[in-house]
Amino acid sequence: MYTKIFRAVIIGAPGSGKGTISELICKNHGCVHISTGDILRQNIIKNTELGKKAKQYIAEGKLVPDAIVTKTMLARITEVGNRSYILDGFPRNIAQAEALSAREQIDAVITLDVPHSVIIDRVKNRWIHAPSGRVYNIGFKNPKVPGKDDVTGEPLIQREDDKPHVVAKRLELYDEVMSPVIAWYEKKGLVATFKGKKTKEIWPMMELFLNDRINA
Repeated sequence: MYTKIFRAVIIGAPGSGKGTISELICKNHGCVHISTGDILRQNIIKNTELGKKAKQYIAEGKLVPDAIVTKTMLARITEVGNRSYILDGFPRNIAQAEALSAREQIDAVITLDVPHSVIIDRVKNRWIHAPSGRVYNIGFKNPKVPGKDDVTGEPLIQREDDKPHVVAKRLELYDEVMSPVIAWYEKKGLVATFKGKKTKEIWPMMELFLNDRINA
């Protein structure tokens, strides 16, 4: 048996458990988790040129432009080199998917199909450690000390946009934006969809899929 290089995209609505699933994939299969949100967040904290630009767009309620996101993500992929990786938050439209396809051979596009009602209920209990982006979910992934980050001990916060009506609107927008991207990848035969209400339901099916794809 040998392990081959595995390059995948993971697509899931906000609150679908995409971050947790990505962590499990990387922990169990040695992949590098490349997250658009994490990269932009770290650059904003470090006040880099990229961070300054991203902060300005976000403050204005705009998406960070394609050119900036694509350049940043492709640069990070280059840094990762000849290792397996999971792309999280990229591509978010067909133009980005085409740019990625021109550079990289993607082995699979993993999509998470979690009912919107479950997500809305789940995010009500979500707390985050803002500097790192670590996410906790009361009742499923509790912090060791209530209200504190496991690694730093710093306080956790709840985001304003985790309110139910805001989440519902965000999920509608997600479907509108990502459906064409998923359809684009479906035409290439790369999409593997995993349905469930909880990560513990989805993960065993995904693990079988990954073992089949990565180990030969």
